[in-house]
Amino acid sequence: MSQAIMTVNTSISLLAPGNSLESYLQKIRQIPVLSAEEENTLALRFRDHNDLAAARQLVMSNLRFVAHIARGYNGYGLPLADLIQEGGVGLMKAVKRFKPEIGVRLVSFAVHWIRAEIHEHILRNWRIVKIATTKAQRKLFFNLRSSKKRISWLNREEAETVAEDLGVTTANVLEMEQRLSSPDVSFDLPVADDDESSWAPAAYLTDASNQDPARLVEQDDTIMHSNLALANALSTLDERSQVILEKRWLAEKKTTLHQLADQFGISAERVRQLEKNALGKLQQLIA
Repeated sequence: MSQAIMTVNTSISLLAPGNSLESYLQKIRQIPVLSAEEENTLALRFRDHNDLAAARQLVMSNLRFVAHIARGYNGYGLPLADLIQEGGVGLMKAVKRFKPEIGVRLVSFAVHWIRAEIHEHILRNWRIVKIATTKAQRKLFFNLRSSKKRISWLNREEAETVAEDLGVTTANVLEMEQRLSSPDVSFDLPVADDDESSWAPAAYLTDASNQDPARLVEQDDTIMHSNLALANALSTLDERSQVILEKRWLAEKKTTLHQLADQFGISAERVRQLEKNALGKLQQLIA
């Protein structure tokens, strides 16, 4: 089908509106509508013989339907020409998957694919940050606007009614309504004399991770100095004390006192004393 799509795009420019949307709409209205028999014949030719001309004719004859669906999404503030173009992509996908033997007209089968492409385009471009990612959020985004009874915020009862109608939780409804009502804000506005920039998120949001470059350099220096001091202090201890401290404090899987006692042939209490003495020496040397 990719070859069919390429053929349609290169030979006829009607799939995507150009500079004049009205001229495009006028041209697609002039394309004859196929009868059920003609549509079935073309669909069989494309499916059984990969007839790209048949696929092209199926697409072109249904472009007026794509434009009709795209007009229903004018309220999202995106150019109608872009919505029509995305809907055309959905129509071509539908032509690829259409099975004429099921006895359904292509226009009925293609509705899902056309709307799906338009929905995806709106979700990608309606806001800088994608407003809906989960299935429930996508469902809410396209239904909440038409379900609200007034422009102001929903009250609790209305939110519960919408949630029941759409099969989601009330919390999902309230969260999506807040997203819909919150415009995009620049993170870092330029400094202005009227202090408008103080409303930018960069002015009041703090970095919880403390990723200040100077602080990071200071932390790295402190860690490096501590590791070096510890290594130098450990080197002054006898070999047995070094092994005890490494296995008791530095190893990922710590060794027990009894295991070390068996290794050195001494009592567990003696291992504990050696460990205590070694730690005391390390503290003095590091300090």
